[in-house]
Amino acid sequence: MHTNDPEPRSKGRKKKNKKQNNIRWILTIFLVTIAVSSAISYLSTTIMEDVGLVEAFIVLLLIVLLGVVFDVIGVAVMSANEAPFHSMAAKKVPGAKEALSLLRNAEKVSSFCNDVVGDICGVVSGSASAIIAVMALQYPRSDAVKQLIMSALVAGVTIAGKAFGKNVAMNRSTQIVHLVSKPIFYIKSLFRIGKQK
Repeated sequence: MHTNDPEPRSKGRKKKNKKQNNIRWILTIFLVTIAVSSAISYLSTTIMEDVGLVEAFIVLLLIVLLGVVFDVIGVAVMSANEAPFHSMAAKKVPGAKEALSLLRNAEKVSSFCNDVVGDICGVVSGSASAIIAVMALQYPRSDAVKQLIMSALVAGVTIAGKAFGKNVAMNRSTQIVHLVSKPIFYIKSLFRIGKQK
């Protein structure tokens, strides 16, 4: 005697949906990585072609700082607790619902911030350093010394910035997630106003 058990079917559907979602996410990340990497590489290379050595290092520092900022966001999202945002959402605090959405997708948000933007900034900053090294060869020896000092400064900012950023992200995760969720809330509000018009 056979009984129709809906539970194995529902489990099978869930596994299939999860697998499809994972494949979709991997494909999305792949395409986003190409787009973001191309944009950052193009902008940094274009800017560096028309500037001097010091200005090129400022561009390089900005790329490094961008990586640090996204690293902080990724760690904060993984560390934060939902409870304070449930309370904020009940009081209709701007950005609270968006923060909950970020936390419920913490793995994806962290992957985007740390693996996509963070790694891209690492790769692009390496390429930018190579461009600056070539530029430095065209200058007198005194400028080459400046280039070495600046390279050490960039390396120091990268390592110290990420270490300090992770510490801040873990200790102030709620504030950071809320800070990130506010612009998302305001952008959504603008789109809602636009649709109503």
